[in-house]
Amino acid sequence: MQKLKLAIQKKGRLSDESIKLINECDISFPDSSGKLVSAAYEFPMEILFLRDDDIPDYVQDGVADLGIVGQNVLVESDKDVDEVIKMGFGKCRLSLAVPRNMDYTSVNDLSQKAIATSYPKILQNYLDSKNIKAEIHVISGSVEIAPSIGLADAICDIVSTGSTLLSNGLKEVEQIFQSEAVLVKHKGLSREKEAILQQLLFRLESVKRAQKNKYILLNAPNQSLEKIISLLPGINSPTVQPLAKEGWSSVHSVITEKDFWEKIQRLKEAGAEGILVMPIEKLIY
Repeated sequence: MQKLKLAIQKKGRLSDESIKLINECDISFPDSSGKLVSAAYEFPMEILFLRDDDIPDYVQDGVADLGIVGQNVLVESDKDVDEVIKMGFGKCRLSLAVPRNMDYTSVNDLSQKAIATSYPKILQNYLDSKNIKAEIHVISGSVEIAPSIGLADAICDIVSTGSTLLSNGLKEVEQIFQSEAVLVKHKGLSREKEAILQQLLFRLESVKRAQKNKYILLNAPNQSLEKIISLLPGINSPTVQPLAKEGWSSVHSVITEKDFWEKIQRLKEAGAEGILVMPIEKLIY
């Protein structure tokens, strides 16, 4: 049987999250420390541990069948691969930042200025969309120090919390690109490998769906059941079972995490008691 070759970041912000998600799909593999390739147990897949910037090249050339990579790296690489799904982690933004003492009012203030970045393609696309002419200095690391050493007037770099900008005397002024990890695939997958990919996607979607939902159990007075059920639609509808205590029922359902606290408050107001909330490991429709 053929095996899918999945390339993930060897080390860095996406590596741990990629391995965690793969493991949650019940796909495990030996300790990868110091290895470039590791075969999964009981699933036809091999994990390739690569530099983030190399993953789009390997997938385009068919050395890897799949890759997990940041959208920022993917767009900057401009490689001919297919984006399959967003992974739900590794979220960040690519932003313009200037010295804190600069009197900045709009992106027009960067006209004819020098901007340092590791993402010249994304930056150039943004400047073109704004009809801004600026000089782009391409550097591979420590972009944030460019203004302080006189290399550039501003920078364009990845921002997660903004603490690095702050410690280097910079302020974020424009968000130009939103990024998260995505799964990409080689365009020429064989039929057999495509079938394995569909098995993997089935597991990934089940895990990702579970991460966005909570399982909830509660006790409800029967006279309030109709109102409580209206707050808990569930996947199809809530499960309702009578309790030993006369006039009361147990209600089981699934709620989305984004609605969690609002729903809990409304359920209590409707008369729900003994509310128990649990994480879901897998959720399959």
